[in-house]
Amino acid sequence: MRTVNSKTRTHAMLNLGAAFAFLFSSSIQGQDVPKKDTVAQLDSGNQVGDKEEAPELTEAADLAIEKGLQHLINTQKPDGSWSSADGKFEIAGTSLGLMAFMVKGNFPGFGRHGAALDRAKNFLLKKAEESSTGVVGGMYEHGLFTIAMSEMWGMTNDTEDNKKIQTALERAVQVILRAQSPLGGWRYSARPDAGQDTSVTAMVFVSLASARQAGVLVPTETINRVVGYLRDQVWNEKSGGFGYQGSSGSTLACTGGGAYAAQLCGMRDTEWVQAAIRYLENSPKVFNPKELANFHYAHYYAMQAMVQAGDEHYAKWYPQIRDALITLQKPDGSWNEGTAEKPEPYPHKTPMAIIILGTPHRYIPIYQQ
Repeated sequence: MRTVNSKTRTHAMLNLGAAFAFLFSSSIQGQDVPKKDTVAQLDSGNQVGDKEEAPELTEAADLAIEKGLQHLINTQKPDGSWSSADGKFEIAGTSLGLMAFMVKGNFPGFGRHGAALDRAKNFLLKKAEESSTGVVGGMYEHGLFTIAMSEMWGMTNDTEDNKKIQTALERAVQVILRAQSPLGGWRYSARPDAGQDTSVTAMVFVSLASARQAGVLVPTETINRVVGYLRDQVWNEKSGGFGYQGSSGSTLACTGGGAYAAQLCGMRDTEWVQAAIRYLENSPKVFNPKELANFHYAHYYAMQAMVQAGDEHYAKWYPQIRDALITLQKPDGSWNEGTAEKPEPYPHKTPMAIIILGTPHRYIPIYQQ
């Protein structure tokens, strides 16, 4: 059994007007960020980091996670990436693939999946080095890349790799900060004049929150502008939900993402975020993929919003999505919906399903309360 004491980082001091929910229970100004030290004990098949008591993680759920991870191993490309059948979305697929393994304490260079995860890590670092602008994919993919870098930083077995990850992470964050719209959000292009929408904004801000927790400076102004955008531009006071580019047309995916981002801005106990949680919980047929568009993507956010909302909300939500995902898993271990004639067009469903199912492990800091 190896013990890796690998995540002692220097955390920047930041005078936050709105402290992150995963770090603070209320707004705190002028304090150091708690250290993100993790001791991972890894061997060839046993990962720890799980909660000692997680009765909601059933044997069936654990088996589904393992089958899903094996599917990812079976479908990883020689260059270390995961992508759609036509090679698209390789940054998103590889970033999510890495995070899917992280939910059970698997990191590059350690344990039975160490070599495969090393290849995935190297693929992402190569793509980052090849980018002349610092943008890795579109803004959706760039956000996922940033989360993967921040959660992986300090968790590999190579000091030089950690330096490369730090450089890639800091560069990725600077891209995001420069691209923020004056109104507070983000859209598909890495430009402040590109506009904004709730979906991209949620993805990008979660990545900033993850980077901030890892020790990268995120200005107070950036956080405050995100709060203003979510509350004043896309939240619907009547429904409690969030719209895509305005306050009308609330959707579960936008509401889950908007609520989670707002919670990470320190707005967890505000009435408007509580209203968003009620919107999610009162949405009909929310656990039926035939009735809910973008099922995996929507629940990726909604699950984490429930974690932030508190144990009572989490305890009601997780068993329902857990059982739904177990039922939806394919015999090959995937959650793909394609066929041999018409392959699945997106690579996100399987890793997102694993991340959702693995929520009780609480191993990835950005998915902790």
